[in-house]
Amino acid sequence: MGEQNELFAITELAKEFDISTRTIRFYESKGLLKPDRVGTTRVFRRRDRTRLLLILRGKRLGFSLKEISEYLELYDADGTKTAQTQHLLNRVNSRLDQLKSQRDDLENAIAELEGMREYALDQLSKKSA
Repeated sequence: MGEQNELFAITELAKEFDISTRTIRFYESKGLLKPDRVGTTRVFRRRDRTRLLLILRGKRLGFSLKEISEYLELYDADGTKTAQTQHLLNRVNSRLDQLKSQRDDLENAIAELEGMREYALDQLSKKSA
């Protein structure tokens, strides 16, 4: 299979995206991928490959499978892609706000820990002097 006839075997997709075939089967079990079957063999089309790319990107960016599923449903339903794009924008803005808040929390925690470390080092140097 492969690029020439737009069909992909599960092992090809797993290798291309550096994931396990089990991961692909999991996404299939959740209804996110819908490969065709030839006997017992899964046959993935370019559409499935694109959906897998979107799923993996969504997971990497911290979106839940439910959020990814909603996005994919809009992708299928909206021929103009307007609703899909607006949904994506809303989710991205929400995720950005969440990540920025986490970053602020981390920066505050780091600053506090650095202060504690300086205090501890100062105390230790006074005792050894």
